[in-house]
Amino acid sequence: MSTIESTARPAMAAKRADREVGPAKGIHPDRFLFPIINTTLLVLLSLAMLYPLVNTLAISFNDGLDAVKGGITIWPREFSLKNYSVVFHMYTIYQAFFMSVLKTVVIVLTNLFFTAMLAYAISRKEFIWRRPITLVFVLTMYFDAGLIPNYLLIRDLHMINTFQAYWVPNIISAFNLIVIRTFMKSIPDSLTESAQIDGAGHFRIWWKIVMPLCKPTLAVIALFVAVGSWNGWLDTLLYNSGKQWLSTLQYELQKLLASAMNAGTNSGGMASGAAIAGSGGQVTTPIALRSAITVVAAVPIMLIYPFLQRYFVSGMMIGGVKE
Repeated sequence: MSTIESTARPAMAAKRADREVGPAKGIHPDRFLFPIINTTLLVLLSLAMLYPLVNTLAISFNDGLDAVKGGITIWPREFSLKNYSVVFHMYTIYQAFFMSVLKTVVIVLTNLFFTAMLAYAISRKEFIWRRPITLVFVLTMYFDAGLIPNYLLIRDLHMINTFQAYWVPNIISAFNLIVIRTFMKSIPDSLTESAQIDGAGHFRIWWKIVMPLCKPTLAVIALFVAVGSWNGWLDTLLYNSGKQWLSTLQYELQKLLASAMNAGTNSGGMASGAAIAGSGGQVTTPIALRSAITVVAAVPIMLIYPFLQRYFVSGMMIGGVKE
């Protein structure tokens, strides 16, 4: 009997293994159909998002007069640097670039500092006014006074044609405040309580303990604030267009593009096909000039993103998982 059982057990085990990993389960459509469809859709979506960027880059490096013929896809048909020569021959572009960098750095630093400080205050359970203050800031996300009241406020504060018009209205961001507060509430109370027992004040706890733990959140918010500040040109047009030294890169490029389009329209032809002579003696067209301007404005942010990319995924997950 023992011999029969010892012989039957391996056979039964082999049959059980065949049922678990048998060919019928290996070729089930659910095992390969979803990965194929998912991968195909993601590849097509990536190509659809990448193509306009590559096409813009190709047109920017293509001869302007040739670009109006169309048909340029991902590679320049007639390679030329004339478009960039027109852009970089602007005598104001370098000063505007410096002002854009200064504006972006100041806005990012002040926004993170004051927003994180307020977020720490309203994240503390012992602060009895945390809910009313949070409600006031949340309401500003849904109700905006509008462009004219904002301009009148900046004017009455005597900040027209001053650098303060750039960063003072951006000291606190309601959305960033909620995001940072949400993350700070997830920090264990034992960390702050032990620091208080050792004699640390709230400012030291915020600066030495809470802020280092908020690096992923602060990195993502810094990227969002930097992109918004760098790409903004309407604030320069509204508040600081009267002072040339306060002009930003985006505003100067916008003026160049507008003048190029007007020159093309006034020449009697189509705006995108009319030739434009730049200050450097180079000839280009509005469609090629627009592509070059887009690339010039996007390069600084593209250079900054790799340094913040490692924090981006973890920072975007904030609020997505609740334990």
